[in-house]
Amino acid sequence: MTATPIQPGIAPAQPTPRRAGRRGRRSDGRAASGFLAPGGLLLGLFVVGPFIAAIVLSLTNWRLVSPLPTQWVGLENYRAIIADSQFWIAIRNNLTFAVLVVPLQTILALAMAVLVNRPVRGRVVIRTIYFLPVVTVMTAAAVIWRLLLTPDGAVNSVLGTITFGALEPNWLTSTTAAMPAVVLVSIWQGAGFQMVILLAALQGVPSDLYEAASIDGATRWQTFRHITVPGIRNALIFVVTVTTILAFRLYDQVVVLPTPAGGPRDATRTMMLEMVQTGFGRQLIGRASAIAVLFFVIVLALTALQRALFRESP
Repeated sequence: MTATPIQPGIAPAQPTPRRAGRRGRRSDGRAASGFLAPGGLLLGLFVVGPFIAAIVLSLTNWRLVSPLPTQWVGLENYRAIIADSQFWIAIRNNLTFAVLVVPLQTILALAMAVLVNRPVRGRVVIRTIYFLPVVTVMTAAAVIWRLLLTPDGAVNSVLGTITFGALEPNWLTSTTAAMPAVVLVSIWQGAGFQMVILLAALQGVPSDLYEAASIDGATRWQTFRHITVPGIRNALIFVVTVTTILAFRLYDQVVVLPTPAGGPRDATRTMMLEMVQTGFGRQLIGRASAIAVLFFVIVLALTALQRALFRESP
């Protein structure tokens, strides 16, 4: 091995800053591709691929068990869905559920986060109790709530005592009380998840701002409105967006809680239930796939609208 002779008075060639920058960017690009590859592969296999398959199936008349060959029917499934009154009932119930759950659950989660963010005794235990419903399987929790919401259950016993018997609704078989029962159970189960996100955001608000507000004589409401809420604005937008998406996935509660599944006179029928019953109950896989595509488009449009209305602060 021979070394390159260096002439006296001439410095060895060094890579230019531009060339070094290109090498660095290429290296970062390869590293980023390596980190993104597993997630992208799973996303393609379990989200993009099935969605493309749903689009294709929605244009056919494929039945789950049928001796007849599958035929291409174009947009016929979409025309049948739009003309079906149960589809519009399901959309109405989904929107009603989202309008009730998103603000109520977000406000409750924020109140819980503010409470457990204070240096109170036993706050770790309180946080655990608040978060416990999130790790509980919804089907098992719904069975317990079904017992609590019977006409002679614990919920009506408490309401009857408070209202002297004036308010004891039949939660699970009434067309007016079935949806509030589903909303109640859903908020109980989901508020802990949002609480954790908002609690992390609250702990990121600088304490200097609170000290300055205290010196200036700001009230608790003024401090909350002008320091806490702007400080957790991005987390609140994220929570509202995720809660809205999860609200449209409503399925377990409307199957287990009311009688029958979907509630009396379709009072709690949702798009997820409509899709499952169409695909596996009536064995119309092509039409169920069309419902799935419409369902995705509706949720995507609502999410895009939320992102346009509530922009995150930099």
